[in-house]
Amino acid sequence: MIEQSMWLSEKEASEILRVDEQSLEVLRERGYLKPGSHWRSSNDPTQLPWKPKVFYFISGCKEVIDSWKANSASVDQIAA
Repeated sequence: MIEQSMWLSEKEASEILRVDEQSLEVLRERGYLKPGSHWRSSNDPTQLPWKPKVFYFISGCKEVIDSWKANSASVDQIAA
């Protein structure tokens, strides 16, 4: 089992959090997932500055996503 305190790739995070990768990106771009607390960019110099890989802190993201689910908010509603 994957520990929730781990930083995971976008693909792995989407599987664990049960949201698609596009939804994670929308949540990040809209500011619901905060840099440093919920996600961070790869520091691989071959990926900078255009499209670095993003890694997500699972427990932090899970709190945000669970609160939306509890309040019946969907990612589609947030993205609208």
